[in-house]
Amino acid sequence: MVVEYIRYKVPATEAKAFEQDYAKAGVMLATSQHCLHYELSRCVDEPGSYVIRIEWDSIDGHMKGFRGSEVFQRFFALVRPYVHQIEEMRHYEPLSTD
Repeated sequence: MVVEYIRYKVPATEAKAFEQDYAKAGVMLATSQHCLHYELSRCVDEPGSYVIRIEWDSIDGHMKGFRGSEVFQRFFALVRPYVHQIEEMRHYEPLSTD
């Protein structure tokens, strides 16, 4: 398993649309056999900062399986307007679990 973190900086004028679009995009993630879990969080201290955390079965599952699928095309259509607001997008390997 790998965890992808995507940090966004979203202007207040776009926050509602961003949250609505990511709610729809989350439906697409949930249909992927490669996505194990996801969550979108908004920063309490800085409401324009968001983090999406996505657990993937593997790097290949994400980069080839999901990104090569029809589901990705629909997912990306929803999040495309916010790509320029990404501050970080990286994969991490968990070192410990609960």
